[in-house]
Amino acid sequence: MLTCHSRRGCDGSATRAAHSGTCRLRVCGIAMQGLFVLVAACFAVNQGCPGRPLPEPEAPIVRLELVASGMTSPLGMAVPRDGSSRLFIVDQIGLIRILDGQGNLLPEPFLDLSDRMIPIGIDFGNGIVYDERGLLGMAFHPNYPTNGRFFVFYNAPRSQNDTDEIDSRVRISEFRVSADDPDRADPTSERIVLSVAKPQFNHNGGQLAFGPDGYLYIGIGDGGGANDSGPGHTPELGNGQDLTMLLGKILRIDVDEADPYGIPPDNPFVNDMEARSEIWAYGLRNPWRFSFDRGGERELFAGDVGQNLYEEVDIVSKGGNYGWSRREGTRCFDPENPGTPPVVCGNTGPSGEPLADPIIEYSHVDAQGKEIGIAVLGGYVYRGSAVPDLQGHYVFGDFSTAFTTGDGTLFVGRKRDDGTWRHDELRISTSASGRVNRFILGFGEDEEGEIYVLTSQSLGPLGTTGEVYRVTASAAE
Repeated sequence: MLTCHSRRGCDGSATRAAHSGTCRLRVCGIAMQGLFVLVAACFAVNQGCPGRPLPEPEAPIVRLELVASGMTSPLGMAVPRDGSSRLFIVDQIGLIRILDGQGNLLPEPFLDLSDRMIPIGIDFGNGIVYDERGLLGMAFHPNYPTNGRFFVFYNAPRSQNDTDEIDSRVRISEFRVSADDPDRADPTSERIVLSVAKPQFNHNGGQLAFGPDGYLYIGIGDGGGANDSGPGHTPELGNGQDLTMLLGKILRIDVDEADPYGIPPDNPFVNDMEARSEIWAYGLRNPWRFSFDRGGERELFAGDVGQNLYEEVDIVSKGGNYGWSRREGTRCFDPENPGTPPVVCGNTGPSGEPLADPIIEYSHVDAQGKEIGIAVLGGYVYRGSAVPDLQGHYVFGDFSTAFTTGDGTLFVGRKRDDGTWRHDELRISTSASGRVNRFILGFGEDEEGEIYVLTSQSLGPLGTTGEVYRVTASAAE
């Protein structure tokens, strides 16, 4: 039974309803000058019960505001932090477009790399065209306003010395802005910083970002195919776990020292003769977008695309092993039977190091059979002002619930007081279904910390349905 007290909640003798976790309530009678006064049920709904956490707030409803359209496959965004309020949008087909400070998408690209890339757009038949290669990332040097330097990530054709096992080369190149036009890059200024042979067309990674330390971080996938196995993948071990390979890693290099780059002296494997010194973290399948929190502890958040069953978000730390392909998320993984996780597997890497758990993990289908997503996209910790209810929370998404129809999902991840994380779908007031209803290709962040969603109605790099939206607060009802 529940003991009630005037102006107080439930005391330690309260029982709890199994179905709701709240106090089991009844109306208590309290004598007052010979009369019984009915007392409201102990304020349990508002105050909770001793030992029970308060109900967690629901995710806010947001609005998507269209800011640019007419592109093919916008999947990345960068800002020069030069006070111009320009947004530089990376289109997979090889173009970097500028959305100027007045909200105009300039007709001439900042840079056109289409003639330096491998041809993209694989026809799988039945009208399905898809590709994960192309121009995939861009980052401005922290001192861009004075030095005009920026970096790009794209797939170049394989070199003359590459075997037939190699599909293409991941190329990280430096360019400079034109001396006489801030809206045009100098196409002749390319300096190749890093070139990595890739065996298959998929799992390229593609993110570039300068950290708070001034170093350039690079995300590269495991090489492609499936299961981190087959041609171009280290037998038994996989590229993700092989420290002699740059595939399946997040790298950290110094683009201001040495040619073509230097190695930061505190990189985790700088003194390990059996590991590549560029590696910052490993055990990744396809880190599709990572970002540094511009506030808080400046942590590095990354979405790592899963295979058959689970998607994950990681906070990436120095030398961390994030499990692939020993695990998919927190579940054991068997490349011979990828649809059925083994019940038991090791929790350590090849050298006995612990495997780092994701902060967020979700399956492709929930317990009720509802499709949730098929490929996570890393986003940003929100530090803007347009949506106060998102402040300090991690906004990310999923590509779609299927490859046949654009049906991407927006999520917000929120850290609990006990250090664990929860994630919820962000509903959209400007959509009749409350969903994006497009393929989500990536996220962007402007100088003020506002977040953008990059989308298309096309599965592959075709057409002109690419659009960019700003996340804003839902209009008051």
